[in-house]
Amino acid sequence: MATIKHDQMVKDYWNSYQRRAWINLIIWSLGISFVVMVILFLSAIIKFDLIALWVSFLILAVVFLSLKLLVFEILLVPLHQLADALTHVSDEPNAVEPPHPNSKHARANGLAPLLELIYKLGANYYPGGKQSAKQSEVEKGLHHSRSSVVICSENGEVTFASHAAPIMTDPKGRIRLKLQFSDSDSLEKWASQVSADDVRAEKNWHRIASDPVGVEDRRIFDIAASYEKGSEAPFVIMLIDQTDSYQPEDDQLDFIAFAAHELRGPVTVIRGYLDVLLQELDGNLSNDHRQLFDRLAVSANRLSGYIANILNASRYDQRHMRIQLVELSVGSVYELIKDDMELRASIQNRLLAVDIADNLPTVAADASTLSEVMSNLIDNALKYSHDGGVVTVRASASDQFVQIDIIDQGIGMPPNVVANLFHKFYRSHRSRETVSGSGIGLYISKAIIESCGGT
Repeated sequence: MATIKHDQMVKDYWNSYQRRAWINLIIWSLGISFVVMVILFLSAIIKFDLIALWVSFLILAVVFLSLKLLVFEILLVPLHQLADALTHVSDEPNAVEPPHPNSKHARANGLAPLLELIYKLGANYYPGGKQSAKQSEVEKGLHHSRSSVVICSENGEVTFASHAAPIMTDPKGRIRLKLQFSDSDSLEKWASQVSADDVRAEKNWHRIASDPVGVEDRRIFDIAASYEKGSEAPFVIMLIDQTDSYQPEDDQLDFIAFAAHELRGPVTVIRGYLDVLLQELDGNLSNDHRQLFDRLAVSANRLSGYIANILNASRYDQRHMRIQLVELSVGSVYELIKDDMELRASIQNRLLAVDIADNLPTVAADASTLSEVMSNLIDNALKYSHDGGVVTVRASASDQFVQIDIIDQGIGMPPNVVANLFHKFYRSHRSRETVSGSGIGLYISKAIIESCGGT
């Protein structure tokens, strides 16, 4: 009767190899010890004495075996780690703890790139047998693209990633996407929410970087993710590499942020001296002189606002902006900027009408950043209004939110401008020539509001 030969599993390789290695090690140690004893005996270095001969043989065997065992353990560490990594990425059930590429042993043995490659290739593995020619053709096409496709399981582990995908191995040896999401709007948080609540869902992210600013080979992506419960590919993530488009803007912002950081100190000093001078000269100024001081104060405050916008935009892009949410009222936030806004309106010959009720629900927000948003929006409305125009600041309850409206009667904007309104550094051709600005105010305002959970 013919016997059935079972295929050896990947997880059995290391134990089998180690067992064979031990047997060979013992045989070779005994053999070498025997040969040495024979040579010593034939050379008359030792005399024939059965007991002494056996004792010498055993001593030599133990010495040879110990030395070989020491060398054996040192030399086979890399092979053991490679075997564990291959076992981990196989589709066989196993309890192997995968070696981490950044561990001390992996770095010392030079195994880190090999482990990374194994894990990356493992992410591209198709469980369930051979691929059809059609599947193979599609996979090759995905691997050749600069953009990438990633498929994740319900628990968020990567099961397929095209070659261009930014992936890494976490401390537990699992394959994960290497992307710099904000804490408040991450892919993991969205995936956890939709897998619990939805059958199908989609979401887009823009300008998501693979690494922090300054890291070599940093890439920036636009991302589209879709989810379908119960599917063989629950999470499908498309990553469009937009580095060539976004990186010049980031480089530009880095330079401007450096300059803004250097300017912040002098501008603060200027504002301080203006306040001191105004207090010292109060009562001795003519209306024209007071108006001049007011214009200087508005210009200094506006410059300070530009600097704050630039620095916050830089922090936001680098995922370093911290927003401390506390319970507060919209009215109390407006009070922080009230005097400055009224002064700006007066200097520009605009009227500012404020309608913020005292009994509005409180909101979860950061007073400093929310006041920056309100200041940006009101300042924009003032700048784009006609001479003598009215800018209305209104807050009202809307479902479970508080809605803030900044309404002006200004020049308006064409529909083709609206789509780009919140892009970094975007300014329409008409406004660029007639109205001063940095092109960052609305970008950072949108980022702050979304970070607070608003729209």
